[in-house]
Amino acid sequence: MLKHVVFGLSIVLFCACGTIEEKKDKNITLDQLVQKYPDSIPLLQKRANRSLDSLDYKLLLMDAAHAFRLDSSDYDNRLLYALALINKKDFLDSDLTSAQYHFGRVLKKDRKNLRAIIGMASIYSYRGNLEEAFKEINKALRINPRYRDAYILKGSIYLSQANYKLAKSSYETAVQQDNKFFLGYMMLGTIYQYEKNDLCIEYFTTASKLQPKNAEVLYSLAYATYEFGKIEEAKQHYRRMAGLDSTYCEAYFHLGFIQQFDDIDLDSAMYFYSKSLEINPKHIESLHNLGLIYEDQGDVSNALLSYAKVLKVNPAYQITLDRVEALKKRK
Repeated sequence: MLKHVVFGLSIVLFCACGTIEEKKDKNITLDQLVQKYPDSIPLLQKRANRSLDSLDYKLLLMDAAHAFRLDSSDYDNRLLYALALINKKDFLDSDLTSAQYHFGRVLKKDRKNLRAIIGMASIYSYRGNLEEAFKEINKALRINPRYRDAYILKGSIYLSQANYKLAKSSYETAVQQDNKFFLGYMMLGTIYQYEKNDLCIEYFTTASKLQPKNAEVLYSLAYATYEFGKIEEAKQHYRRMAGLDSTYCEAYFHLGFIQQFDDIDLDSAMYFYSKSLEINPKHIESLHNLGLIYEDQGDVSNALLSYAKVLKVNPAYQITLDRVEALKKRK
């Protein structure tokens, strides 16, 4: 997942320089403008850059590919299309080859294009040629020592090598260049959490303030606060998650987990697990923990029924297999 998150980010937005008719539409959204003028290259470029910044890589690919088809001689289109290719969810080696060609064309025209240089470095990194990747990164930093995305890529490479000290240093430098870069705070929080350092809560909190409506960010904060014993805070965060995204079953699962194992309130736990299963009837953890509650209540039949649902989803789910075996021995 990390490679899709850190390599293609951009902080530069193009200004729409469209027709007189487009400029009159000041009160409608960018998405509405693109719908109204689907072949406007400036609008497609602007939304593609927005998608890079917001990590919406599916929309990025759609807009960048369309703009490139409309005018392949436009180097901004070429650059955006190359960035879209290396940020595809399941890119192929052929995508990397194509992106490398396009980055090369951009650099032939402008050898100091930082996004193209880091794009090339990303491709070298994907292919395991870290020496060349660092050469490109250092080239970018010689042009602009404060270029955020160079430090992001350095952090990513160090993280892939389990060099957490240098990864943290690189991400710290990245957020120093751009203190609104929420993903940098997320990566730092994740590393500190892995190291069992409660400093992770501070970074997740900062990321959550920057992205207050991002349920994924709030999930990381909630999980970390629980992990470090701040149970009431964790419950508040999980409730906020449920309010932000009614389809996020994990929020209800964790609320149920806390009720079951921390507050020892089995009725409330069952309620939250049921809410989780309304959203995702195949949520294994909720089904398994419901089985545990039924066991505690002496209801073996319903416990086995819950476990059967787990094993229908994943026949090799070991902790459920263990409980089924234990119940069979009890008979």
